Amino acid sequence: MNVESMNLIMVTSKIFRYKQMYLEKTLKKYGLSSGSSPYLFNLERNEGISQNGLSKELGNDKAMSARTIARLIGLGYVYREQDEKDSRSYKLYLTDKAKKVLPKIHEELQMLMNSITEDVSEAEMLITMQSLRKILVNIRRLKEFED
Repeated sequence: MNVESMNLIMVTSKIFRYKQMYLEKTLKKYGLSSGSSPYLFNLERNEGISQNGLSKELGNDKAMSARTIARLIGLGYVYREQDEKDSRSYKLYLTDKAKKVLPKIHEELQMLMNSITEDVSEAEMLITMQSLRKILVNIRRLKEFED
């Protein structure tokens, strides 16, 4: 493996860890964690998704998703309703509490993005995002191959 490939892995790993630390600190006041935030963000875009669908969308196993969703329900951020078409399935929705808190969280995340991309031009950002999307597609292919 060449040095630049290793640097990509190390840099993305460090970015992820620092972002997680920032999220943990930011979300603590809402009783949330960095692990639960993707569930809320996804539900915000896709209310009524099934628990299994959400789990697949996020790439998490069903047990982890069930625990996280149960915690979000306990905190009053999510509720679920039984699917009329499939009594074994539940549809998930955000509560008013979540809808009130999410704009505040987005605002804080936007401040983070502004801060970490301060010296990055729009062109650099576009190239970075295009490259990272290609890498994501490739790594998803590897995961599908293993399943």
